[in-house]
Amino acid sequence: MSEANLPATANPVEYIQHHLTNWCVGCDPQTHKPTGMVDFHAFFLDTFLFGVLLAGLFMWLAWKVGRNLDPDNPSPVQNLLEAIVEFVNQQIKDIFPGRNALIGPLAITIFVWVFFMNAMDLIPVDLLPWIAQWIGERLFGADPHHVYLRVVPTTNLDTTFGLALSVFALIIYYNIRTKGLGGYVKMFLFHPFGKYAVPVNILMTAIEEIAKPVSLALRLFGNMFAGELLFMLIALLSFAWYVLPVQVALGSMWAIFHILVITLQAFIFMLLTIVYLALAQQDDH
Repeated sequence: MSEANLPATANPVEYIQHHLTNWCVGCDPQTHKPTGMVDFHAFFLDTFLFGVLLAGLFMWLAWKVGRNLDPDNPSPVQNLLEAIVEFVNQQIKDIFPGRNALIGPLAITIFVWVFFMNAMDLIPVDLLPWIAQWIGERLFGADPHHVYLRVVPTTNLDTTFGLALSVFALIIYYNIRTKGLGGYVKMFLFHPFGKYAVPVNILMTAIEEIAKPVSLALRLFGNMFAGELLFMLIALLSFAWYVLPVQVALGSMWAIFHILVITLQAFIFMLLTIVYLALAQQDDH
């Protein structure tokens, strides 16, 4: 029996490390990790594939519902999507000043896409990695110990920082569009302490601006990583048959609670995006 097929409790540390390793192209062949803090040759293929598949699922659902809209006899999916659209629109009306054609589609895309990526955490932690291991072993003759698959894109900092930096680029764009380039530069020079503290103003405003994408990315990553890790720890309880009911009960309770977590994290990411873009729309800081 290969090490990858041993029970999880035979080597808990290796089990967790294996589940926390991405399917990576261009990573170090020994560690299966990027060679440095920033490695442009490393590409997390599982994160990309699941992110694209879930985005495609969202687009297909929206297209399917839009094609078959029935105001008199709406389907359950249509009711759900209409409720989401109304909910997101209400958040925008309450927070964002004026009207903007981009904010609505952006907010609903962030909310649904992040929710879908987070919801992958509800799939049994060993199911998809086991399927990937079986395919790799049967079809490609791969060593099952070296078949890696992480199915939750938002447990990867590349995903959360990619989303956050996209929002940050929009924040800069709206700041410049509203205040002008000169006004945006003045915000760094004279906020918050006026013209006699320019060096301090630059430092404080730079920290304030950089904190926006950092907080967006780390909050989402931290909560989803912790949830993923807890599911792994619950899986490690399978050291005897008589513990199975306890494992099932704990896993079910955490999954039910985690539904709230994944929804809340998607909502917070969307809400902060609207708030930050609303602040960028204001003439004064």
